[in-house]
Amino acid sequence: MQSVDRAVSVLEILARHGEAGVTEIADELDVHKSTAFRLLGVLENRGLVAQAKERGKYYLGAGVLRLAGAAAVRLDISQEGVPVCRELADELGETANIAVLDEDAAVNIMQARGTASVTAQNWLGRRTPLHATASGKVLLAHMPPTLREGLLARSLPRFTERTITGTSALRGELEAVIEQGYALTVEELERGLTAVATPVRAHDGRVIAAISVSGPVYRLDSDRLPELAKRIVAAGAELSRRMGYGF
Repeated sequence: MQSVDRAVSVLEILARHGEAGVTEIADELDVHKSTAFRLLGVLENRGLVAQAKERGKYYLGAGVLRLAGAAAVRLDISQEGVPVCRELADELGETANIAVLDEDAAVNIMQARGTASVTAQNWLGRRTPLHATASGKVLLAHMPPTLREGLLARSLPRFTERTITGTSALRGELEAVIEQGYALTVEELERGLTAVATPVRAHDGRVIAAISVSGPVYRLDSDRLPELAKRIVAAGAELSRRMGYGF
């Protein structure tokens, strides 16, 4: 029980400070550095903490977000998102999805298909890469900076010739996502597939999910994208309102 208590204390320390080294954590726990190091090792193996290798500091890992999402976000969003997704799919005729962060990927937890997308893929439950999907870019853009940089430091796989794999180019893309309020991908995950996504916020303003619309390039062409972006941003605002944002 003492080890569990100390492990939870480590997570609380990192939540307060953003990041901390082994010595700082050991001092706060009043334990030897070797004990703190062992605790951090276990938490790191489970994805609950991560280490910035160049500084030796530890910070909360994506696993914490996964647990938080599993405990509260997914159930609420799955329930509140049904009418929003359904209306979006019916109006646009395309597939609407809601995705949340799952470690280093976006996982789709809600889906509604429009009349034009009866033969489209089933994205429900599918884990998709953050850098090559519209929902993923939204989630990546709104991550805590330390966590985002840790993910960007990894090798980014290429799925098509249009996949953005350069860290600098992707950073620029994520800045645009923040500025314009939505993310766009055109044939970055699969040839012939276009998607637009926007953030969903909790009552405190945190981005907890992304809502998206996807379909074939020949239907979601450049002439239709501005209208699509405007509609998806409105849907994101509506779902955020349902989640308590703005009250």
